[in-house]
Amino acid sequence: MNEARGVPRKPIYTQADLADVPWLDARPGDYPFLRGIHATMYAQRPWTIRQYAGYADAAASNLAYRRALERGAKGLSVAFDLPTHRGYDSDHVCAGADVGMAGVAIDSVEDMKRLLDGVPLNDVSVSMTMSGAVLPVLAAFIVAAQEAGYDAAQLRGTIQNDILKEFMARNAYIFAPEPSMRIATDVVHYLLANMPRFNAMSISGYHLHEAGADGVLELALTLANARAYVQRLVEEGADVERVCEQLSFFFAVGPDFFGEIAKLRAARVLWAESMRSAGVGSARAMQLRMHCQTAGSSLHAESAHNNVVRTTVEAMAAVFGGTQSLHTNAWDEALSLPGEAAATLARDTQLILQHEMGLCDVVDPWGGSYLIESLTARMVNAVKATLAEIEAQGGVIAAIEAGWVQARLHRGAVKTQAQIDTGERVVVGVNRYREAHTAQHARPEIDAHRVRAKQIEHLRQLKSTRDAQRVHIALDALTQCARTGEGNLLAATIEAIRARASIGECTAALERVWPRWHAGLSALTSAAHVYAGARECDAVWQAARDAVSRWRAVHGRKPRMALVKVGQDGHDRGARVVAAALGDAGFDVRLGPLFATPREAADWACVYEPDIVGISTLAGAHAALVPALIGALRERGCNAPVVLGGIVPEAHRDSLFACGVLKLFGPDTPIDRITLGLMDILNEAATVPKGCCAS
Repeated sequence: MNEARGVPRKPIYTQADLADVPWLDARPGDYPFLRGIHATMYAQRPWTIRQYAGYADAAASNLAYRRALERGAKGLSVAFDLPTHRGYDSDHVCAGADVGMAGVAIDSVEDMKRLLDGVPLNDVSVSMTMSGAVLPVLAAFIVAAQEAGYDAAQLRGTIQNDILKEFMARNAYIFAPEPSMRIATDVVHYLLANMPRFNAMSISGYHLHEAGADGVLELALTLANARAYVQRLVEEGADVERVCEQLSFFFAVGPDFFGEIAKLRAARVLWAESMRSAGVGSARAMQLRMHCQTAGSSLHAESAHNNVVRTTVEAMAAVFGGTQSLHTNAWDEALSLPGEAAATLARDTQLILQHEMGLCDVVDPWGGSYLIESLTARMVNAVKATLAEIEAQGGVIAAIEAGWVQARLHRGAVKTQAQIDTGERVVVGVNRYREAHTAQHARPEIDAHRVRAKQIEHLRQLKSTRDAQRVHIALDALTQCARTGEGNLLAATIEAIRARASIGECTAALERVWPRWHAGLSALTSAAHVYAGARECDAVWQAARDAVSRWRAVHGRKPRMALVKVGQDGHDRGARVVAAALGDAGFDVRLGPLFATPREAADWACVYEPDIVGISTLAGAHAALVPALIGALRERGCNAPVVLGGIVPEAHRDSLFACGVLKLFGPDTPIDRITLGLMDILNEAATVPKGCCAS
């Protein structure tokens, strides 16, 4: 059996494989909703095309949204920039180069009004991927809609509001877990009471998949998080059926075509069974409604046009799995921020599937399939077993605090990288069937300095024209709400935002009670030897290890590498995988703290006295952050060579080399090649006196 995809499978399935499979007679729209939550599914209404987008400032993103609606989109999905996710205004010292780079910058309700200008909120649903700064961002949306003349009770959409997954994977948190849970549940309580058509929480498995989870672990952790939220809300007095009616889910759809179809079908069964056992009676409360996105981790920089095919097949799996809405990734996202032509093709992919391929004609065409029905049942059982493991840890919050969840995700990511590097997992154009060509790519450029200057000017205007006393009173009331536990945090934040407090000021008001939560980007020992174990008979890998061993024999110790991320990007999968694999190769790797400024990262690295400094970058702010970090290192007397890994457009490479980067490793670089590249640099630097950092 092939176990590479999470649930074992075999080459042929027959009717005998259905002998112990329940629900074979289930119909679409009926419990346990295996075949879809609606009786007619896409035959009556296709899934919603909901492309996740946002960049630069609100005016630029608004133009993109209005064009998307004109060209067939049925809903909006807002991507916010990293400072907004982390509750910083654009003028904050920690925002710096990240403003507008990986999403739209929103500093106040005025920005939100610019973002939504001309969008018919009575007809269009708006999804917002926001968990950390959910209070001020959602408050800004509500106030902007009300001031545009819309009744909040009639607004449709979704706020992600899933803070537990941030502690597991994406790291876009602000406060510690306990106050974060209070924020999340206060949001749900407010929306239940005031906005019954708005999904109060979208529990996300997508980021868990991207962090290294296979389908079973993604589904188990997502459902465990959902149960934790529901339990907390019920304990606080909420009606369980009302809560479940305003929840939705968000899943990744990766390259395991059959497995992903089974995963989405299994998700509905598991949620329906779980909620029925919790006393839920209404069909809507037991229905798992989902949004899906094709997997960013399946996109590759080498032969990047092949990503069009990958995304198309993943989109088909999402459709066959019964998703309610879908985002398809642009083929060029492994190279840089997506270009307009690539984003249009991604959107058109869905339109073609809806209108040209007949996918909407039949409800659940895989129903009764020997393979899919058997695989779905196996998926259900495997997820239940993993849920039992989570409960054995004391529940999902305890499992997060103990590091159990992060360790499982990390091991999965390292294992996947090893399978790609060895060729066990074939990636066409990357580790097999390689062609000597580079995809032509019209790369979008965002002038971060211009965007930030514009945002700072908007903030200046806002603060010069508002009633300062009214703002002070509203922010103080928000602080008191957090301190005393009395009142609803979202209601208090709405009043502050209505008074023209900024996103950052609202966050700062909460920080007076709850300091920012800081977690280190520490290497996880649970992944030690996972990479090496997968390549123990590999001659190329052994040659890389031998190169490290020779250096160690000469110097009497392991080569030391300080590996850092700079700025507000919390996506740490790549850095953790590289650290674990280089550790297996014989390096002594230390991982720096998340969300560091260049100066903070340089201070940390110099204490470690590294032989080489590595920078991991994914969010597009490298052009400003990398030179600043190198300058800060040199100011402190650290002359260690600097290398860079991540998504860096070709046009930026010369300037990065000019500022001091010695080598750049793209996202498809095998670990053995990284190891040998590092050893080349270290051997060339052998004449540099040791102890290169100032004391």
